[in-house]
Amino acid sequence: MRHRKNTRKLGRTSSHREAMLANMVCSLIAEKRITTTHAKAKAARTMAEKMVTLGKKGDLASRRRVISELQATVEGKKPAVRELFDTIGPGFADREGGYTRILKLGRRSSDSSEMAILEFVEFGAVTKKKKKAAKKPATKKTAPAAEEKVEEPVAEEAPAEEVVAEEASAEASEEKSE
Repeated sequence: MRHRKNTRKLGRTSSHREAMLANMVCSLIAEKRITTTHAKAKAARTMAEKMVTLGKKGDLASRRRVISELQATVEGKKPAVRELFDTIGPGFADREGGYTRILKLGRRSSDSSEMAILEFVEFGAVTKKKKKAAKKPATKKTAPAAEEKVEEPVAEEAPAEEVVAEEASAEASEEKSE
């Protein structure tokens, strides 16, 4: 029996399927999460995991292979390669694998396809933390009189001669205490 590279055909020709998966992985790199059908998410996951592994290596050969796999000769995909090697690869440096996760959403109403979210594991947690930090705590509105601050009177500055005399007396008292 012959071993196939990709057993999920997704109802497309091989060139169409490769281009679609490359676009999905580029979108995943750029957006950190994408919504698609469950079957496409499973197919894109394997490619994304391989790209992150190459991004962790960071050498020239890995960069050229990613450019080839993602078909990044197109101008719009070059930022995705840069993002992969600059932030995502180093971000997963301490992780052995399992860089992505698939979250099931249920069925799409139009054609009843099983939908899913494909996202990076660590970036999902980071975006949730940022959203929580961005929310401002709710404050009660109080009466306008309570909000006014009472200003303390500002003492007038003493003449320079008095300040010098005070400093000299302070130094003399410190020397006596020692």
